[in-house]
Amino acid sequence: MTDSMRVAIASFGVEEFDTLHVACLEAGYVPVAYVNCRSMKPDSDTDSHAAHAAARIVAALPPGMDLLLPGNAEGLVEGLAGYQLDLLIVYGFNWKLPAAVLNVPRFGVVNVHTSLLPRYRGPAPVLWAIRNGDSEVGLTIHRMDERFDAGPILTQRGGIPLDEDVTPQRLWGRLRPALHDELTVALDMAARQVPGTPQDDAAASAAGFIEPEFSRVDWSRSAREIHNQVRMFAFMGRDCAPVAVVNGQQLRVFRTRLEATDGIRVECSDAPIWIVDSAPVTDPAEPR
Repeated sequence: MTDSMRVAIASFGVEEFDTLHVACLEAGYVPVAYVNCRSMKPDSDTDSHAAHAAARIVAALPPGMDLLLPGNAEGLVEGLAGYQLDLLIVYGFNWKLPAAVLNVPRFGVVNVHTSLLPRYRGPAPVLWAIRNGDSEVGLTIHRMDERFDAGPILTQRGGIPLDEDVTPQRLWGRLRPALHDELTVALDMAARQVPGTPQDDAAASAAGFIEPEFSRVDWSRSAREIHNQVRMFAFMGRDCAPVAVVNGQQLRVFRTRLEATDGIRVECSDAPIWIVDSAPVTDPAEPR
């Protein structure tokens, strides 16, 4: 591998950029630009969450680092073209990247995905892992092609625990060192032009956006399913808590337990569940 290989990093948060940046430097790559996704789709308005994230990223930019906020894929191609890139690293970028972007860097584009691909292809692998009651998640770094999360695998690591009361901060504390180590391996493979191992499409599963109706608790489901539903929304934040009807009252459910404890006992299809943290729905605009 040659010295001072040039890389751009496309990601979504200060800590994520920092982790990728440090791993690149230690592997002999020089980050020359950051890319942040300012909207869920190309050619759409900047959403408030993305604007807040971009402000934090700007405040933490290393000296001399450029930040690209493209409005569409064509702008991203034009923005990256002048950097003479060896590699683009993607972690948590919302848009599907066309071939025109994938072909800009000399060694292509690698993507970081929080699952053991081909399981949980899509934008929400951790949410689906919690929803399905998985006890752990994995990390995959793969070559990116024009399909979502389907390119050849460079390196993987499993066994990253999902706690009962998992939070983004607690999970990131476990993901961060794994990401650093696996990216170091993947960067060396990318520089040596290792093609990677093709994924088994027959074993693939989807991790798309959560369907809107899942934000309502259906007591005809099993206690375990409902408990994991509440855990998944808790991971997203208290403002996202699902709504349940209990004794004729609508409640936002923040936390449940499957063992007998203080709280509201509710019968599910197979067993009781205890609501230990909730609040009445007070907004008249809430769905009934």
